Amino acid sequence: MNTFADLTLSPVLKGNLAKHGFVTPTPVQAQAIPPALEGKDLVATAQTGTGKTLAFVLPLLERLLKNKTAKGAQALILSPTRELAVQISETFNKLAPGTGIRAAVVVGGLSERPQLADIKRGAQVIIATPGRLSDFIERRLVRLDSINLLILDEADRMLDMGFLPSITRIMGLLAPVRQTLFFSATIESSVAHLINKYLNNPVRVAIGSTTKTADQVDLHMYELDQDHKIGTLEHMLRIHEGTFMVFVRTKHGADRLAKRLEMDGISSTSIHGNRSQGQRSRALKGFQDGEFRVLVCTDVAARGLHIEAVAHVVNFDVPKVPEDFIHRVGRTGRAGLRGVATTFVTRAEWNDVRRIERNLNVRLERQMVTAADKAAIAAIPERIAMAPTPKLELVHNAPARRPFAGGGRPAGGSFGAKKTFSSRPKKFSAR
Repeated sequence: MNTFADLTLSPVLKGNLAKHGFVTPTPVQAQAIPPALEGKDLVATAQTGTGKTLAFVLPLLERLLKNKTAKGAQALILSPTRELAVQISETFNKLAPGTGIRAAVVVGGLSERPQLADIKRGAQVIIATPGRLSDFIERRLVRLDSINLLILDEADRMLDMGFLPSITRIMGLLAPVRQTLFFSATIESSVAHLINKYLNNPVRVAIGSTTKTADQVDLHMYELDQDHKIGTLEHMLRIHEGTFMVFVRTKHGADRLAKRLEMDGISSTSIHGNRSQGQRSRALKGFQDGEFRVLVCTDVAARGLHIEAVAHVVNFDVPKVPEDFIHRVGRTGRAGLRGVATTFVTRAEWNDVRRIERNLNVRLERQMVTAADKAAIAAIPERIAMAPTPKLELVHNAPARRPFAGGGRPAGGSFGAKKTFSSRPKKFSAR
């Protein structure tokens, strides 16, 4: 299909698509929606941000519109995180008006009372994380035997998070004859096991490469000591414009870094698994609205979330798994915009970087910290309190042949700067 108008859909769905400006499908939508509408099982792989949510919400609604007399929940969407479940519900709510089809969002971190009330009132769709849904099942608060359409979104991420036992139990409670749509960024052995066991002759859709970074993202690297990371990050924040997503390894590390940046005058917040749903939602909204320039996060934010126009991604800690590097980097360089992903590397992490470069067939461009940059980094605590804030334009020189170590002379491009002065804006541009 070339446009959504080419599909045979109910008039109400066509109207809702037009109302929200959905005219031309993305590649994954164009290839996944037709077989899903035909009732076939489906396995689709595509990187984050390619429009996968609409690719399964639209056929789900069309299917339910054709069988409106059925009682109880008819469709189940499983997602790895609360944020992704909420974003799925937002897409659902754009397309569902006028259909009479309602969804219940079943996730941890929020009050269970309204979630159960939505189910009891006859929601035809359940959008859930495996943990909270399993809890409801154990307490006999929900039944799934009428579910005849199952959608697994970001399935590989759910398995990474240890949800395989919950998913296996949930799938055993569904109607034996059903349609299953399986969306995943990668197909590894554990994911392939689920496909072989639960899907019936599925249609295979693969969009782009799921084992390489996006072409529109520049990959940079600094090798430095652990105690130089914060100063280098703050220096970057002052010579570059735009928003930053900064990935760290631990939940406590995310909180500590966000608080440190705030103390140094940089509007920052954090998002990780220990924060309540309300805290996570406020952090995400504040970042998207420009209240916060920096979002410090664990890998819970690497996938699934829809975040507009992130200019810079910083791997404050090197990811241990090359696939996580892809997902982190994929938060920038989207919607036709160019992005920059920078990785901070200590001596202890050098082997992890080599593995990333080898497995993904990429080259992280070594960056130089000049003597002037080091002086600027050292002066950051005093300069932060000053106004106006200096803004510098980065000039990148050709990379050298060897990486630098510790406090010695680094290899790669250098920072050159043209200074201008202006008050810090309340909101930050994407570039």
